[in-house]
Amino acid sequence: QVQLVESGGGLVQAGDSLRLSCTVFGRTFSSVHMGWFRQAPGKEREIVAAISWSGRATYYAASVKGRFTISRDNAKNTVYLQMNSLKPEDTAVYYCAASPPFNALDNVPQYDYWGQGTRVTVSS
Repeated sequence: QVQLVESGGGLVQAGDSLRLSCTVFGRTFSSVHMGWFRQAPGKEREIVAAISWSGRATYYAASVKGRFTISRDNAKNTVYLQMNSLKPEDTAVYYCAASPPFNALDNVPQYDYWGQGTRVTVSS
């Protein structure tokens, strides 16, 4: 059974930083792409960032480029999302997901395992 467990969300003020973590259980972590997604109230889920199985390639949504950094530690089966200079519009539930390694990083439908989400709230 594959399980993705996110942590690190919380309530912060604009300009603060947070680091989200997602640990994968039950799957060969080093053979999958990993992505972070978010869903704000009343909005559709969107991809935020993704990283290839090797860690050599990354993808960022335009709205977070330069502020967020995705990384992974294959020895710990964990992917991270470092979020700096947070804005109120970053408020959302953040999800991590795994994708087979032969897909494009931003190919959202191919992400087939999802975590339960962690809430991030940024106050102004």
